[in-house]
Amino acid sequence: MKPIIHKITSYGRAALLGGALIAAGATVAFSSSNAKNPKAPPEVRLVVDQTPLQRDGKFTTSFAPVVKTVGPSVVQVTVASKGKNVSQNSPMNDPFRRFFGEEFNGRELPNHPGPKQRGLGSGVIVTKDGYILTNNHVVEDADEIKITLTDGREYKAKIVGTDPKTDIAVVKIDANDLPFLPFANSEKIQIGDVVLAVGNPFGIGQTVTMGIISATGRGNMGMDYEDFIQTDAAINPGNSGGALVDAEGRLIGINTAILSRSGGNQGIGFAVPVNLARGVMESLIKDGRVVRGFIGVTIQDLTPALAQEFGLKGSEGALVADVSPKGPADVAGLKSGDVITELNGAPVRDSRHLKLQVAQIKPGDKVPVKVLRDGKAKSFTLTLKELPGQKMAANSGQREGSSSDALEGVTVGDIDTMAKSQLKLPENIRGALVTGVEENSAAFEAGLRKGDVIQEINRQKVENAGQAVELSGNIKDDKSLLKVWSGGGSRYVIVDEGKDKERAS
Repeated sequence: MKPIIHKITSYGRAALLGGALIAAGATVAFSSSNAKNPKAPPEVRLVVDQTPLQRDGKFTTSFAPVVKTVGPSVVQVTVASKGKNVSQNSPMNDPFRRFFGEEFNGRELPNHPGPKQRGLGSGVIVTKDGYILTNNHVVEDADEIKITLTDGREYKAKIVGTDPKTDIAVVKIDANDLPFLPFANSEKIQIGDVVLAVGNPFGIGQTVTMGIISATGRGNMGMDYEDFIQTDAAINPGNSGGALVDAEGRLIGINTAILSRSGGNQGIGFAVPVNLARGVMESLIKDGRVVRGFIGVTIQDLTPALAQEFGLKGSEGALVADVSPKGPADVAGLKSGDVITELNGAPVRDSRHLKLQVAQIKPGDKVPVKVLRDGKAKSFTLTLKELPGQKMAANSGQREGSSSDALEGVTVGDIDTMAKSQLKLPENIRGALVTGVEENSAAFEAGLRKGDVIQEINRQKVENAGQAVELSGNIKDDKSLLKVWSGGGSRYVIVDEGKDKERAS
C-alpha cells in the first residue's frame, strides 16, 4: 500500500480514521491591508532562547519538569465552518470528503451548503498577550474559532493571517499574562536530539509524546515552502498546530503532518521549523500578508548527470533552467544554464533550499549571488522584487477595521511578458491577472475565471496585483463591481458575497 501524507487535524468522530490529504498551498497568504484607515501594526515581542542544548549523552529519568512548563502554553483549537458547495468534479470529493464520512456515489450535489463541520486541532501560545501559532489547515474556512487553555479557560479567537504556502496560521485571543513558549533556533537542532510533541490528539485532551529528531530539511510533500523537521515522537489526528519542543522546553517546530498507510502514527511525523514559522508570523502581523522575495528564475536540482554535462565536480547548487525577462536575475545578468551556488553569503544546496532562501529576503534588498557558468565562477548583485501572485482579501485573514470577505477565493498576479504572450493580451491592458478562482466562491459564480484581468474594483483603476489586493481590503459591502478584461474585450461583473451568506444561514 502506498504511504500517504496526512494532515493531522481531528474532525469529529470521522477523524479517528486518520487525517486528510495535504494539498498544495494557495498562491500566497491572505492580505487584509486597509489604505484608507492605516493602522500601525502591533509590536510583537517574541522570546528567543539561543542557549546551546546540552549534548553530553546522558539521559534523564523524567521530563516532568519540562512538561509542567510547556503544557500550559499548548492549547486546544476548536473550529466550526459551514459546509461548502461541492460539485462532481470538485477536489473536495475523493478522497478528502470520505474522510468526513460523506459518500456521494457519483451524484451531483445540489447547490447548497453542506452540514456544519467541526474540527479539533492544537495551537501554541507564543506571546503573553495572546498570539497563537497553529496550522493553516486547522483554521482555514473557519467561521468560529474557540481556544481552550489547560486550566479550562475558553476564548474566542480571531485570525490574524494565514499562509497556505507553509501551512502556518496566526490567531489572537484577547487575554494577558498568558503562559507562552520561548523560541529556540531551529537551525541549531541536530539529528538525534530528544524532542517532545505536545498537542490534543483525537480530542481526548492534552497529550505528550517523546522521540528524537529523525531528519531535517525534509520536503516533497506538496507544500510550496518546505523545510520540515522529521520526528518519531507519536503524532496523531488533532496534533496539528501543536508544539514540538526540545529537552529544555523551547519551541523548535509546529507539528503539521504524518506519513502513514493507516492514517495514524507510524513513527514518521513532520513539523514546520520554528525559524520559518517565526518569519511568517512576523510578516502576517506586520503586513497582513507574507511578503516574499523574488528573483525571476526557473530552477531545478542538479543530478550527477547534469553536473557532468555542465562541467561541475559536485551536484550542489541550483541549475537555472529559465530567466524571466526583465526580472531581477535577468537585469543582473544571470543566464539559463548558470548554477547558483551562493546567495547573500550562504551556500545553496539545491533548488528547494534556494527557494527558501529567496523567500526570506525582503523585496528591494540588494544581495550578492555567485554562479558557475561554463565551469567558471562569476559574481552578480540582485535587487529582489516581491513574489508575484497575491490572494485577495478574505475573511479568514482580517484584522480589525478591515474589509468583509469581499472577493474571497481569488488569487491575482502581475501581468508580465510571459503572461501577455501566453494569454495574447493587448499591450494596453493594465490590471491584475487572475491566477485562480475557487469554484465555491461568489467570484466564480459571478463569472470570474483564471486568465481574466481585473481592470477596476468599484470604479477605481487597478494597475497591478498589489493595488488589487489593497482595494479589495477596503471593500465594506457584500457587493463588488469589477471591470474585467476577458475573451478579447472588457465587461462589468458584480460579485455578491451576500448570496453565499443567505444560502449558508
